[in-house]
Amino acid sequence: MKKKNLILIIIPVTIMIGCGGNKQSASDLIKVDVTASYPKKELILQDFADVEYIPLETTNDFLCQGRVMAIGKKYMVIMNNRPDGNIFIFDRNGKGVKTFNHKGLGGEEYLYVHDIILDEDKGELFINDNSKKKILIYDLFGNFKRNIMHKENIRYHNILNFSRGCLILWNSAFEFNNNAAEASSFFIISKQDGSLIKEIEVPIKQRESTVLISHDETTQTTFSISASYSSIIPYQDQFILFEPSSDTIYKYSLDYNLTPFLVRTPSIHSMNPEVFLFPGTLSNSYYFMKTSKKEYNFTSGQGLFETELVYDKKAMTIFKSVVLNDDYTNNNPVSMTENIVNQEIASWQKIEAFSLIEALKKGQLKGKLKEVASKLKEDDNPVIMLIKQKK
Repeated sequence: MKKKNLILIIIPVTIMIGCGGNKQSASDLIKVDVTASYPKKELILQDFADVEYIPLETTNDFLCQGRVMAIGKKYMVIMNNRPDGNIFIFDRNGKGVKTFNHKGLGGEEYLYVHDIILDEDKGELFINDNSKKKILIYDLFGNFKRNIMHKENIRYHNILNFSRGCLILWNSAFEFNNNAAEASSFFIISKQDGSLIKEIEVPIKQRESTVLISHDETTQTTFSISASYSSIIPYQDQFILFEPSSDTIYKYSLDYNLTPFLVRTPSIHSMNPEVFLFPGTLSNSYYFMKTSKKEYNFTSGQGLFETELVYDKKAMTIFKSVVLNDDYTNNNPVSMTENIVNQEIASWQKIEAFSLIEALKKGQLKGKLKEVASKLKEDDNPVIMLIKQKK
């Protein structure tokens, strides 16, 4: 089933809602009331993050739509929005390095690409294909190396590098199948052969899914949709783990220690329709998150309404957040809850070349972005904006 791109926290505290405000005490777990109305806080992106713009080289061999699948110290792995199987490797300056396509039904080919994990140390790409229930491993030139078969009854999703020799993943089986076999929410597996290293058990009262399904009896067509979100978010030397069926968001350390990070109220199990609380980008000063109401009109295409929130670590207070990119003069907003990457890069966004040229003509750009836009042509590949942890 396809998730819609609606483009898909946090240290100890207690919340007070209503006339008492929402200041939290530093001695308790942070609590977020998803039904509360929080005051608005406007933030400037550059005040808490480093921003880098990378124009992707445009040639006959490197024409792409700028969907970033993985980023390392040296390389970026890019795909198109349409599932054509094309994989583009650019260096971190945006120069095209290699492109290949191994889409097919063969044993060394992928049919659909659900995740790509880049291991620069070993020069390997891990391509997760849930339709074939396996991960295919290639070198950076696109040469096939080996397969990792999925564990039975586990749907591999949101896979990330955990350590030099291991991957961490979320089991999304219940999202797409209410009758899925009960299993742990998160797993750590070997990069070499997929063998199980660790199961991460998150306490769950009952299963909840973020996916909405509609069936058209006339055409016998089934549609599904969900908010976009990340279940595993890398931050510093740990990972934030989000399981939709749990009221608690956890942090997980490299030495396999699971501890509560944030708790939402009211319980997800008590709401109809449910309002989910999804974690987003974490920085040294702010923890971003969003609420999303599980309600959608398939006829009008309206629903899954979201509200972005931020926990201000210094003020120990939750706000409704608006983040503005200071390289625009017209208050251009930036989402802080999408496209999570790794410990270095909090998130990425793509900016179409034609939109930058238009903004440049209107005098709406400044700083580094103005310089980048001045060198673009309208039919160039997108510019990739990296939002990086402040040094």
